[in-house]
Amino acid sequence: MKILVIYSSQTGFTKKYAEWISQESGADCLDFKQAKKMKAEKLSQYDSIVYGCWVMANSFKNLSWFQKKVSALAGAGKKLFVYTVGGSPADSPEILNAMKKNFSSQEWQGVQTFYFPGGLNYEKMKGFPKFILTSFVKAFSKKKNATEEEQKLAQMLSHSFDISDKEYIKPLLESLK
Repeated sequence: MKILVIYSSQTGFTKKYAEWISQESGADCLDFKQAKKMKAEKLSQYDSIVYGCWVMANSFKNLSWFQKKVSALAGAGKKLFVYTVGGSPADSPEILNAMKKNFSSQEWQGVQTFYFPGGLNYEKMKGFPKFILTSFVKAFSKKKNATEEEQKLAQMLSHSFDISDKEYIKPLLESLK
């Protein structure tokens, strides 16, 4: 079985998972920028395609590119997977809701989805995402009647952290078999 892993990573967590998946499954691994240049015929040579992207505020980065490919690839009998990586813990109840918001019901049925906790790396983060997160932390830190949940979230997001773990890829690897 020929497998391709494509990933879009801003600070390295999604890339780390892509490399782990590739190593464990024997898959080819491409950065999103390289994959965008691939012709449809080249993509169709793979039996399974795994797309990984980072998520922030329920927005999956560069997912629309993969969604445009889904109908043609699913129609060709390809196994399709999407994993997203973010700073939320694996058991966060918001993850499933975010997945459902970013996929139509038709896409949801043709794609297996996974969430992997990654973290935050402020040193590698750029532009708007960094601005949003730092603004969010400042707002909650100054909020007079912040709930305990808001205080915990502000504390967690106030610094870089890494909660990635190779163990999280096991269900995806099982599905690739």
